[in-house]
Amino acid sequence: MPFDPFGDFSTAGYLRNIEAEQDIDLVKAQEKVFFEAHLEEALAFLRAIRGPVAYAHFREVHAILFREFYPWAGQDRQQLAVATQVSKGGVVDFEQAALIGQAVQWGLTMGNDVERMRQRPGAVMGAFAWAHPFLDGNGRAMMLVHTELCRRAEILIDWPSTNKAAYLGALTAELKHPDAKHLDSYLAPFVRKSGRADDLVTQLRELPGLDGLTAASADDITYDASDEKAMASYLETKRSRGEERDTTGETRA
Repeated sequence: MPFDPFGDFSTAGYLRNIEAEQDIDLVKAQEKVFFEAHLEEALAFLRAIRGPVAYAHFREVHAILFREFYPWAGQDRQQLAVATQVSKGGVVDFEQAALIGQAVQWGLTMGNDVERMRQRPGAVMGAFAWAHPFLDGNGRAMMLVHTELCRRAEILIDWPSTNKAAYLGALTAELKHPDAKHLDSYLAPFVRKSGRADDLVTQLRELPGLDGLTAASADDITYDASDEKAMASYLETKRSRGEERDTTGETRA
């Protein structure tokens, strides 16, 4: 069953793409085409930002990359009022829609601090992944924002040298237990000081599986607060993350 938060897959295709395409493999191929076509524009947008990178910039990166394919690009799950709760193939639950902005901002607060970015690039990536703000294209958008934050901190992650399976394992562990610094530990051997000769555009274009946990083989599952079993799973994830919040977003003592 394809991810269908709008409930109109049979008429509007996967996530209301402009071609009403239903074949997921073709959709993913098109996403890659639009990503590569607008990659440099998105990076130029990020480099032109004066001051801290904000969540509005994060959303605009997604819009630049995908608005010619997804009319809703740049709008998060909260703004679209769909997929308020999302789980990935039974592997991990993501943050509920009402708290997306808070989760991304936590990552940006760390990432905009040059010293913290140098020390905790994995924690920043983990915060973005936990937020899972968009219906699709999360991996590509957050990778570009993360790359800009690395550039500002004068570091570079040698992504082509990482192992996809090992990275996804570390990311999944990070989402469930961020205090254990799983992703920082995994990325540490691949972090180096950046140089003027680094070709970020080529590196990003050549990266396989940028969407990470959003691979088509592990479809997102959307549910709402009335699904008691799913909500219990989400709250358990929150507890494992050390975030004792109820469904209103309030912290429980």
